[in-house]
Amino acid sequence: MSHFEQVEDTEGLRLSWNVWPASKIDAAKLVVPLAALYTPLKPRAQDPVPYEPVVCRPPCKGVLNPYCQIDPRAKLWVCPFCLQRNSFPPHYHDIGPHNLPPELLPASTTIEYILSRPAQTPPIFLFVVDTCLDDQDLQALKNTLLGALAVIPAHALVGLVTFGTMVQVHELASEACNKAYVFRGSKEYSGKQVQEMLGLAVSPAASAAAGGSGSTATSPAAQVRAPNAAGAAMRFLLPLGQCEFTLTSIIESLQRDPWPVGADKRPARATGVASQVAISLLESAFPQAGARIFMFLGGACTQGPGMVVSTELKDPIRSHHDIEKDNAKYHKRAFKYFEQLASRAAANAHAVDLFVGSYDQVGLHEMRHLPGSTGGVMVLSDSFNTHIFKQSFLKMFVRDAQDQLGMAFNATMDVVTSKELKVAGLIGDSYSLGKKGANVAETEIGLGGTSSWRFAAMTPRTTAAVYFELANAQQTGPVAPGSRGLVQFITHYQHASGQMRLRVTTVARHIVDGSAPDITASFDQEAAAVLMARIAVYKAELDDAPDVLRWLDRMLIRLCSRVAQYRKDDPNSFALEDNFSIYPQFMFHLRRSQFLTVFNNSPDETAFYRHVFNLEDCNNSLIMIQPPLMSYEFNGDPKPVLLDSVSVKPDVILLLDTFFHILIHHGSTIAEWRAAKYHEQPEYANFKQLLESPVADARSLLADRFPVPRYIDCDQNSSQARFLLAKLNPSTTYMSAGGAGGLGGYGMGPQGGQGQAIFTDDVSLQVFMDHLKRLAVSGNA
Repeated sequence: MSHFEQVEDTEGLRLSWNVWPASKIDAAKLVVPLAALYTPLKPRAQDPVPYEPVVCRPPCKGVLNPYCQIDPRAKLWVCPFCLQRNSFPPHYHDIGPHNLPPELLPASTTIEYILSRPAQTPPIFLFVVDTCLDDQDLQALKNTLLGALAVIPAHALVGLVTFGTMVQVHELASEACNKAYVFRGSKEYSGKQVQEMLGLAVSPAASAAAGGSGSTATSPAAQVRAPNAAGAAMRFLLPLGQCEFTLTSIIESLQRDPWPVGADKRPARATGVASQVAISLLESAFPQAGARIFMFLGGACTQGPGMVVSTELKDPIRSHHDIEKDNAKYHKRAFKYFEQLASRAAANAHAVDLFVGSYDQVGLHEMRHLPGSTGGVMVLSDSFNTHIFKQSFLKMFVRDAQDQLGMAFNATMDVVTSKELKVAGLIGDSYSLGKKGANVAETEIGLGGTSSWRFAAMTPRTTAAVYFELANAQQTGPVAPGSRGLVQFITHYQHASGQMRLRVTTVARHIVDGSAPDITASFDQEAAAVLMARIAVYKAELDDAPDVLRWLDRMLIRLCSRVAQYRKDDPNSFALEDNFSIYPQFMFHLRRSQFLTVFNNSPDETAFYRHVFNLEDCNNSLIMIQPPLMSYEFNGDPKPVLLDSVSVKPDVILLLDTFFHILIHHGSTIAEWRAAKYHEQPEYANFKQLLESPVADARSLLADRFPVPRYIDCDQNSSQARFLLAKLNPSTTYMSAGGAGGLGGYGMGPQGGQGQAIFTDDVSLQVFMDHLKRLAVSGNA
């Protein structure tokens, strides 16, 4: 394990550069921005401390940490961010060099506090269920929902909205008979109208605060009416312990949407109105309270606001090409509608999770901001009857070592910096709180213009990419030798137990002259690859793919030109230090990945892949960029091999982990022996063991992965083998000199071993590196 990985294990933090340049000009020469991958809820061995933190005076609000200077006699501490002198609270009167509180100990650069004020409400789970499903799919979904009720805490508030052609909000307080409030699926409702129809708008002045024009229900009037609205909403949202029987009976009695559907039609599905109703219900009753909306989608929205395709089956749903050529009739309006809903949900700390069970697209591309702005999840499966959906949904409720749900609610993250640094922005599934300050940079990367963001939901895997820039020299003055820059991440969240907690991570790094070799030696190429990939994926949402690839290439050439050792105009002299050597390889695979190359993927699949990538930590992100490939042979233990076509051999089994797929690939000879059932004969026990070994490893990978990956077991030259071939470096293609030229032919790869010829016009890593060397040594950035 590298030093960087050890820091990540203890702090949940990886930095692109671990020594920082002294000036903005020197930082620009580094090409890769100064940035951090931070996992706020990284599991820790240390228990949280049961008291309030000591905080610097506004506007700084930095938290006491090991880098503070203290004066035990005067009972003062100096904030390292703003240099203000602060008094210790009275209960710190015994402080001294040999009697330090936990937050001042050198090992406490990350510390968690249990705050005295508990959460105002328990966790809230609102189920929004699509009933335009076939009977088998609907039954599977109902069974999964009933299974979830067994693992949700009894004190959690739960509610149910179902939709098809109409939208029904089910009343859970009624035990005599099932009652529901019905909304027309073809009509657009404002937030105010929904609240009035549900009886939640208590007074005209109060209800006006939650109006339909994007209101966030955070005004003083909205806050005043919240208790009354919450009381009225208790018909729809009740503690599970009180309504479990009623909710179970409603779910068990759910039927397929009764409205007739013609043979040449799609069902009339009101996804947009259902989203509006669910968000308005929580917005009026529980603003600023931790809640999750679980949406289960079996098809695309075909009527009302948010519509992405017509009910006519002859009208295909939009493709990437249609969106690019502005041929998608409903795309822009639907995208804007769901984006506005996402802003309302995020402003009120309500997360939206999308679970898809459909072979066709459902409009994830248009709806992507619902989970993207709130920290929600996306799970994409072909049917609600699949292992992928069932296991992924139940993993949402997995418990930690203290038997609490492994999720947090209503989290905010603030970043405080010393005067040398400014915050340029954040890329991740969050919502900007628009907090301006002296440490906010003019340059924006991702969600910029602020030093504070909200994550309506968080898990121990949620990872944010935070980008910085150096302040101008005239603002900071000359940097003294041996000085340090500091960054503090302050995460405030609602723990599943009902406690409000605060986790503080403080990081300090040396600042040196821009030409110092310490800077290049401090480069973390793995973190840098992920941080640059996040920028590329963010740009891909806004710009054309070729522009993004050109930007990525330009950045790589500039970096190599800056840090490599070479003689000008001599590509053969090009050499990279060990801590830069794999970075170009990451960029090569990133360029070919599904995050930037949308060919052969639908807009929904692209939205799903990009969303998951923006959530995961450094190691999982690297798996997505450059999947690990394991080889299993008769002689020797399993070993990692090159992600290259030369690794495909007839007598080898390969295990590929792309994060989204776990694939076992049997070479043609192995497949023939298995078909002949040699593994069933006692004398070939070693062959049986060879077949079982990758299956066992694949099972262990599936166990802790979220969302659950698709499992593929295939043989060489079969159709499913395309998932492997698409990821391999095509060093042996039908055009290469060593290629056999025929389908499934073998050629000699660069390492001299046999490999499968891949039918592609993509350049190989070798050609890519040759171009890179030539451009880097010529200085053409």
